Amino acid sequence: MKFFHSTLLLIALAFTSHAQSAIEEEADVIVYGATPGGFCAAIAAAREGSKVLLMEPTDHVGGVNTGGLCFSDSNQTVRSALRGLFEEWHQRIEDDYQQRGVTLTYTVKEKNQKSWTYEPHVAAKITKQMLEEAKVRVLTGQVLQSVKKEGARIAELITTKATFKAQVFIDATYEGDLMAAAGVSFTIGREGRKDFNEPLAGKHYSKPVMPISGYDDQGKLLPLITTADGGAEEDGDKNVMIYSFRLCLTKDAANRVPFPAPMSYDPARFEVVRRYFAQTKNVPLLWDLYPLPNGKFDANNGIGKQFSMGLIGACNGWCEADPAGRARIWEAHRQYTLELYHFLTTDPAVPETLRNQLGELGLCQDEFAATDHWSPQLYVREGRRMRGMHVLTQHDVLEDFAKPDSIMVSSFPIDSHDCQRIARKDGTVVNEGTIFPARLAGRGHAAPYQVPYRSLLPIASECENLLVPVALSATHVAYSSIRVEPTWMALGQSAGVAAALAAKTHATVQTLPYEALRARLLAQGQVLDIPVLPELPKGTPAVVEIDPAKLPGIVLDDSQAELQGKWDRSSSFKPHVGQGYVHDGKRADGQSSAAFKFTVPRTGRYDLRIAYSAHPTRASKIPVTLQTGNRKTMISFDETQPLPPGEAFRSAGEFEFMAGTETTITFSNAGTDGFVIVDAIQLLEVMK
Repeated sequence: MKFFHSTLLLIALAFTSHAQSAIEEEADVIVYGATPGGFCAAIAAAREGSKVLLMEPTDHVGGVNTGGLCFSDSNQTVRSALRGLFEEWHQRIEDDYQQRGVTLTYTVKEKNQKSWTYEPHVAAKITKQMLEEAKVRVLTGQVLQSVKKEGARIAELITTKATFKAQVFIDATYEGDLMAAAGVSFTIGREGRKDFNEPLAGKHYSKPVMPISGYDDQGKLLPLITTADGGAEEDGDKNVMIYSFRLCLTKDAANRVPFPAPMSYDPARFEVVRRYFAQTKNVPLLWDLYPLPNGKFDANNGIGKQFSMGLIGACNGWCEADPAGRARIWEAHRQYTLELYHFLTTDPAVPETLRNQLGELGLCQDEFAATDHWSPQLYVREGRRMRGMHVLTQHDVLEDFAKPDSIMVSSFPIDSHDCQRIARKDGTVVNEGTIFPARLAGRGHAAPYQVPYRSLLPIASECENLLVPVALSATHVAYSSIRVEPTWMALGQSAGVAAALAAKTHATVQTLPYEALRARLLAQGQVLDIPVLPELPKGTPAVVEIDPAKLPGIVLDDSQAELQGKWDRSSSFKPHVGQGYVHDGKRADGQSSAAFKFTVPRTGRYDLRIAYSAHPTRASKIPVTLQTGNRKTMISFDETQPLPPGEAFRSAGEFEFMAGTETTITFSNAGTDGFVIVDAIQLLEVMK
């Protein structure tokens, strides 16, 4: 099989030990790991005048940003806090498209906010250009063998190809490999609730329990079940949130390459999924598909799905594994994805509509040609986490926002994927580990907080010339907010500037004066201070559960709507009106509708306002019908658009309603392109 052989070549280049060369190279700053945080660190340090080497153990530069993740999870609530190299990189991608006459569309576009999308090969092109312009020397296939230290300083970094020296080092790997080799303290897995007094630590059972057995006829656990005992809810464990691939797919026949057949396929492996389909009506597509330019899709592990591309439990041990072990884990994830695709497109247990939807998709002929169009980058969502000078916790993300040594402002919500799939003795199965809580009362599910320089620093006695911007010092809960590419890009840029200053002044990274660092970060366009958010309008509820009876005008909660078809109830995104909201499961089958009926007290114009939780996975064109007597009006509503600051509703327009005549406003999921959220509607009379 062509792909198999090219993959073995890639893995051999990346992971197989070679006789060490006697060649030695020296730089001011060495960045180990060409992740988004790594290439931003290298560019930032080089722009400060340092000689920089960017070293990568594989042949792939750019991590998941050039490896299939084409949306960048850049939907941070406060986009104005993401400037610097993050914005420059994305803007240059947009400019590249415009120069070629390609007009991009955005999932979010309001004032200065955008959610950029792009193709992997374009992201790789811009990354290469920026590194070359900064005169960063990029060395691939550099598998770390060992580190030589002199006291608390790294003196040499030894790979399978050569020995390298630098004044300051940056570990930008997803796994924290250099940090571990240098003897810096770290942890893997999840903390218990008492460890750092984090209510969100420990176990999380936020997904619905599946009414299916996880055992076969002999009482053994079915495949894809990780355990029969999830452990005490308040305790931590060594489990890591799931890994997966971000696939670049297309339906375009001219560019579509069929999925390769798995090396082996056993239908019994998916028995638990088969049981799930048998017990669940209107199951949504198990993969999330984000539209990209030129008719492509970024296929992500399904948000909120019970089964998807994430292979629960298989990522445990990745960081601890030797190179050959990582190669096996990588291939296990690829084979699982191929087997799952085969199951979802051929098994009669899967509804025909879903089989057809996925069956139309294939790999892209113009992406990842060197690896038969499959991404070389596994999506490592979480690896080692340093125990450094400041351990970021839930309290830093949710309460203690301000830091005296800020190096960036983050606002991504706490977002952990599943860590376990448990078969219970009562004949049910439940996924455990997903965290997606409310972020801040009255501000939705995310708000800005400063990340301190200290969280990038090891304890001085352990290492005084190393910065760790990716596997930084944080608990699992806090890391679940940090662990997205925009944050890592900003952290990488700050680490690069700090490394260059430390090298130039011969300071340790711990004694580098913060004011000097701050000045250079601002000069490079970083945002260090929390943006001033608009004051909440008077009367805005300061709670995550808004009481509709206390809002002005006519307010109808989803609990008052007449629901037809399949709707799922949730309260994950906050604030919400009432006790939660309903969504259609992204089915887009035209079978789900929600009708609100009311009569206005006076004939006149009313502002129709709709409550929902904005997110890129929401539907952008929801059919909404307004019928008053014999008059019918059709509109389209976009739930990917952000809500006004401090608001739970957004206006859908002004409409004429007649007193004494019943009006019906109906939401439908016919032909929609994402989740349809129905939370509440509000009608405010427009005064003349």
